[in-house]
Amino acid sequence: MKTLDLTTKSTFKTFGFIAILMVALLAFDTSYGQTEDRTITGLVVNEDGPLPGVNITLKGERVGTSTDINGEFTFPKKLKTGDVLVFSYLGYTTQNITIGAKNNYIKLELELDMVEMMGDLDANTPYKTKRKKKKN
Repeated sequence: MKTLDLTTKSTFKTFGFIAILMVALLAFDTSYGQTEDRTITGLVVNEDGPLPGVNITLKGERVGTSTDINGEFTFPKKLKTGDVLVFSYLGYTTQNITIGAKNNYIKLELELDMVEMMGDLDANTPYKTKRKKKKN
């Protein structure tokens, strides 16, 4: 059997240490194995519970979805960091949610939108028809 001299042993140790260090760096890197595009799911509620039929669209695009009867949704397109989802529902304030680096699930509570009517209702004036009475 061949014996290794001291410089060869130290070279193997150095390369072994470098190899272990590289594997450790790749294994514990937080961006390794994560994809930029991801599927977004979530739940939309109001003060009474789940809100079915909320429209969810990607800002600037013609793609979207709506919540099911349980207020849950899965967006049909994979999204990336910085994309903006627009949540709208009649009688509620429209909200924009920006997708963050770690967003995969969104829980959103929509707030009622105040609707004001212009003018007063005059209850003292009886209803008058513009029809003419027929003569018999």
